[in-house]
Amino acid sequence: QVQVADSGGGLVQAGASLRLACEVSGRPFDTYAVGWFRQFPGKGRELVAAISSTGLSTYYAYSVKGRFTASRVTARNADYLQMNNLKPEDTAVYFCAVRSGRWYGSTASSYDSWGQGTQVTVSS
Repeated sequence: QVQVADSGGGLVQAGASLRLACEVSGRPFDTYAVGWFRQFPGKGRELVAAISSTGLSTYYAYSVKGRFTASRVTARNADYLQMNNLKPEDTAVYFCAVRSGRWYGSTASSYDSWGQGTQVTVSS
């Protein structure tokens, strides 16, 4: 059974940085791609970043491009989302999601397993 644990959220001031972590158990590290989603109150989940299973291909939403970086650390079997220069509009619950295979998907429905979510709050 695949289990996904995401962590690292918190309350920070605008301009600060946070690093989210995602750890997956129950499947080999190189057999899945990872998507990072966020969800605003009353809204659906939107993809903000994604990384292929090899780590060689990434995607970023326009709103976070240049500020967020997705990475994979094989030695730790972990994925990270480095978020720099955070803005109040980044405030949301962030989720790590896993998709079987090499490539990431663009929609929430294309992912197989999800973390529980971690709250990111950015004050102005």
